Amino acid sequence: MSITTVPKPIAGTSSFLDDRLGAGNFLKRNLRKIFPDHWSFLLGEIALYSFIVLLLTGTFLTFFFKPSMGEVPYEGSYEPLKGIMMSEAYASSLHISFDVRGGLLMRQMHHWAALLFVGGMMVHALRVFFTGAYRKPRELNWLIGVLLLTLALFEGLTGYSLPDDLLSGAGLRITEGVAISLPLVGTWITFFLFGGEYPGEDVISRFYSLHILLIPGILLALITAHMILMWVQKHTQMPGKGRTNENVVGAPFYPAFMVKAGAYFMFTFGVIALLGAFAQINPIWLFGPYTPADISAGSQPDFYMGFLEGSLRLMPPWEINIAGFTLPMSVLIPALVPMGIIMTGLALYPFIEQWVTGDRSEHHIADRPRNNPHRTSIGMAAVTFYGVLWLLGANDELASFFHISLNATTYVGRVMVFLGPAIAYYVTYRVCLGLQRSDAAVIGHGVESGVIKRLPNGEYIEVHVPPNPAIEAHVRGKAPVPMLPGADGDGGGERDGVPPKQLRGPLGRLRVKMSRAYGGEKIPLDDGHGHGEEHAAIGSGEDRSLTH
Repeated sequence: MSITTVPKPIAGTSSFLDDRLGAGNFLKRNLRKIFPDHWSFLLGEIALYSFIVLLLTGTFLTFFFKPSMGEVPYEGSYEPLKGIMMSEAYASSLHISFDVRGGLLMRQMHHWAALLFVGGMMVHALRVFFTGAYRKPRELNWLIGVLLLTLALFEGLTGYSLPDDLLSGAGLRITEGVAISLPLVGTWITFFLFGGEYPGEDVISRFYSLHILLIPGILLALITAHMILMWVQKHTQMPGKGRTNENVVGAPFYPAFMVKAGAYFMFTFGVIALLGAFAQINPIWLFGPYTPADISAGSQPDFYMGFLEGSLRLMPPWEINIAGFTLPMSVLIPALVPMGIIMTGLALYPFIEQWVTGDRSEHHIADRPRNNPHRTSIGMAAVTFYGVLWLLGANDELASFFHISLNATTYVGRVMVFLGPAIAYYVTYRVCLGLQRSDAAVIGHGVESGVIKRLPNGEYIEVHVPPNPAIEAHVRGKAPVPMLPGADGDGGGERDGVPPKQLRGPLGRLRVKMSRAYGGEKIPLDDGHGHGEEHAAIGSGEDRSLTH
């Protein structure tokens, strides 16, 4: 069968629909759409399939959950709480866990799917960032992804609070503290959410509406837009043999990608089902109903909120009093600054990079992270910043488990939240340059063959051979990071010795310096190791002397 021949199943289906809907050409064109084949492109699908599981299990849970804070005595199957007064929300959550057939499995699958949904989006975002897949023409899709991740955090917060147990109530208390600390609007937002003074009687019902209607609807619309844009703009691909900005090398949507995607969905669903069946999560019956007067030690939120918990624990006490108004900076800064740095930085990065490099061209070939060392270093600095805050969200558990001072963990955390990203940046940058030198050595000197050869002078060397063509094409896919015209010092952007208007003045000169540092070729592929070291010659068995 030639590559232009349409398989019979596609042609038959297209003809059937075309006769009734006029969709034949659309299906013939899109079912043959090519998708590149690389394992990292499946990371985003973990989030997509987890969202589908969330919708299915969440629909089941809505049949039995009662979003009310009205007090009722518990009369269910769990004996230790028998007769205790609790909210209807907590009682119905216990009812789902112990008295609804398959209820506990659905609850735990829903919780695990939520964690996998957020985790999948985080890993997918890192893949897109480190490979530069956010560049033109995909800036809008990148912004949609950042908004999706932000909304997912709020979706998790509202869902986590619904059971009204002691652990979720502790998180709700922090949410109330953050909301009421906002200048001017804090009191109004708090009273709107809680229906009065904390804890009020309306927060569960209002969070429930947000959790099952508003936020999922927006998420579904944004995911749809994300997928449509990805489909229209075509997928990025890793550098390799025969791959260019003008083509896509891979397998067609039908049947290859469709079969692979279906199998991957079933695998994701199976993993979530196994976790829900065998890995206990959020055992609300052990925590008891929430009352504002009670608190428990070792309270930690779900992992995606850990960095906000850590920032709150690390922040020293600080208040500002102005004209009779108090600004609790010890709450405002931890609640707004870390998330603002991460989310705003993610949203603006494509445009900042475009401003620094002056690169306005389209990119359909993804970068290897090592080939843009500054971008990779910035990303790892952000990951370290997030990781330190996340780790210190459990500073009480760390102090208890390792038998160290709680104050010591706090003080170390306050230092590492600034020092850690700087160290990560430097180490990552040096590692990227080292990997580039390794690539240059592969191109310049070949790869080790495992063949030891004795030279006429008695010296032993290992014979190097040319790399595999696919590996060589992958390595040679490297392109210099773009720079502003003239930023490399050759005067290419100047006219009669005068720089362009946009590069004049303090800001223009700063832009040129940033472009010079960020862009350019750090280690050319023909540079080898760049240290004048001696290497075994590329050879097939003939005697030859060592070369530099």
